[in-house]
Amino acid sequence: MHLKHHGGDTGVTGSCHQVFFDDHRSVLVDCGAFQGADARGRDRDNIEFPLDGIESLIVTHVHHDHVGRIPLLLKAGFREPIYCTKPTAKMLPIMLEDSIRLSFTRDRSEIKKILAQLAKLIQPCKFGEWISLKKGAQFRFQPAGHILGSAYVELDYNDERFVLSGDLGAHCTPIMKTPVSPERADFLVLESTYGDRVHEGRDQRVRTLEDILCKTMEDNGVTIIPAFSLGRTQEILFELNKIMEDVCHTTECKILKKIDVIVDSPLAIKLTNIYEAWEEFWSDEAREILRMDRQPFVFENLIEIAAGSDHREALSYLLKSHKPAIVIAGSGMCTGGRVVDYLKAFLGRETTDVVFVGFQAQGTTGRAIQEAGAAHGIVQLDDMQIQVKAKTHTLSGYSAHGDQNDLIKFVTDIPVKPKEIRLVHGETEAKTALAEKLTALGYNVTWPEDSRG
Repeated sequence: MHLKHHGGDTGVTGSCHQVFFDDHRSVLVDCGAFQGADARGRDRDNIEFPLDGIESLIVTHVHHDHVGRIPLLLKAGFREPIYCTKPTAKMLPIMLEDSIRLSFTRDRSEIKKILAQLAKLIQPCKFGEWISLKKGAQFRFQPAGHILGSAYVELDYNDERFVLSGDLGAHCTPIMKTPVSPERADFLVLESTYGDRVHEGRDQRVRTLEDILCKTMEDNGVTIIPAFSLGRTQEILFELNKIMEDVCHTTECKILKKIDVIVDSPLAIKLTNIYEAWEEFWSDEAREILRMDRQPFVFENLIEIAAGSDHREALSYLLKSHKPAIVIAGSGMCTGGRVVDYLKAFLGRETTDVVFVGFQAQGTTGRAIQEAGAAHGIVQLDDMQIQVKAKTHTLSGYSAHGDQNDLIKFVTDIPVKPKEIRLVHGETEAKTALAEKLTALGYNVTWPEDSRG
C-alpha cells in the first residue's frame, strides 16, 4: 500500500488521505474542508483530485475539517460507500446540512437533494468490527476519544496494516474514553496538532475557568467562548454544570450560579441531544455523573438559542442591560457563525473576556484575536476594524486533541514499532517537536514533503 495526501498534510485543516492498494485501486480516509491560511489559493467549488479508482470513503469523525468537502465529492459524481461509525452516521447529515447552507447553497431543494444522495451512501459500522472491501482489503474502526463517534482506522491489505489516527482525544477529556493503541501498525499516519505542547491539568483548567467567570460577575461583563458545535460545546457545558453545582459550594463565588449561560447555536443544541442519547460511548466518570444527574449538559441558568430572531434579541439585550453573561457560540475558530456578532459587539470592551478552548489555525480570526489580545491590537471582523480591549485567554486543557504526551503514549503503547510514522494535521513547529521526541525514542518519523533540513 502507499499514500497520497489531498489535505491535512501541511496544516491542520482539510484532512483527506488516499490509501492506494495498487496503482489503480484506493480508498479515501476523510474529505475535510480547508480553513484559514490552508484555504488560500484553493478551488472552493470543486474537488482538486481525480476520483478514478476510489472505491469508498472512510470517515473518522464529523468535524468540518474532516468532512466539509463531502458535498463537493458528491457534486463530482462520487457514488461509492461512505463508511463511518454509528454515532457519526447519525450526526453526519446534520453537520453537512449546516456546512452546505453556510458554504455552498441556501437553496432548500438543492440541500435536500444532496442529503438524499448522502443517505444512500452512508454505511454505519460498529467499533472493532472488520469490514470487507473489494479484493481482500478490510478495515475496522477503533475509538479515538476525540468526539462522539470519532475513530482511528486500521486498514489491512496483503498482510500489511496501515493505521490512520484521525484526531486523537486527550487523556483529560471529561466525556469521552481515552483511546487505546492498536495492536499493530506497519505504517502509522499520526495527527500532530499539539505535538509541541502539554495541556494543563483538568483541575487547573477548571479553576482557571471559574476565576475568569467570577471576574465576569464582578465586572458586569461578558465572557465569550467560541466553541465547535460538536464536542467542545458539550464538554464546556459538562464542566460548567460541575462548576455551578460543585465548585461554587466551596468558594466565595456562589453568585456565579445566577449568571446567564447562553448557548447560541441551533446546531450545538441538536448535537447535545445526540450526545445524551449515546451514553454507551462516554467515559466511566461521565456515566457515573449521569447516574446522579440525568441532564449533565443542563442547569438552572442555561439559555438555549436556536432562532435567528432570538439571537438578535439576546445580543441587543446584552448590549443594553450591561448584565454579566457567558456566551458559548460557534464557530470554534471565529471564521463565521453567530460568535462573530458577539465579538463585534464586545471585543472593544475592557470588561469582556474571550476564552479559547480549541486550536486556532493560522489565518483564522480566532488566531488573529489570540495574537492581538495581549497588545490590544486591531482585528478585522467582516467590514469592521476593532481594537481588542477584551482580555483573551487560551485554555489548552479543553482541547479535544491529545497533547504531546498523549500522542507519544499512543505510539509507544503499540507492541511492535511501526516501520514508519507519517506526521500530518499539524503546523511545522508541532511536527518538528513531536518528530524530535519520537526519533529520540528510536522511531522512523517523516511527514509529507519532509523539509526538516
